[in-house]
Amino acid sequence: MKAGGAGRARAAARPSPHELRACVRRGVARYNAGRFWQAHEAFEVVWRQSRPPERPIWQGLIQAAAAMLHRERGNRHGLLAQGRAAMEKLRAGAPAGFPVETARFVQGLAACVDAGGPVPSMALTTGAARRPGTTKDA
Repeated sequence: MKAGGAGRARAAARPSPHELRACVRRGVARYNAGRFWQAHEAFEVVWRQSRPPERPIWQGLIQAAAAMLHRERGNRHGLLAQGRAAMEKLRAGAPAGFPVETARFVQGLAACVDAGGPVPSMALTTGAARRPGTTKDA
């Protein structure tokens, strides 16, 4: 197979904007249902297609889901390492139009990770109809 053919096959496999929005909704729903690994996987699909400034925010949400999985499994080191890495990225603030609310979430995450508080809930924003990975409509 020619190199150009392989590139076209990869491009064809890219999720559509509709599929990316569905991954965001699934990720939030699975996270809130305590299905942290599945949330991580859904967010990773979006992260792979994202670009700065959104990319590190998606990575922070992935790390937050991983932290909660470590918490659930009683792995304090994993909770602290992943949770603090997530907070560092999320505290930078999400750009306008980002589909997941992060300001309150990172506060709840800090209470959970640093003070043993409850798992923070995650919410979609009114900008959730926008295409993930960009602050502009496609």
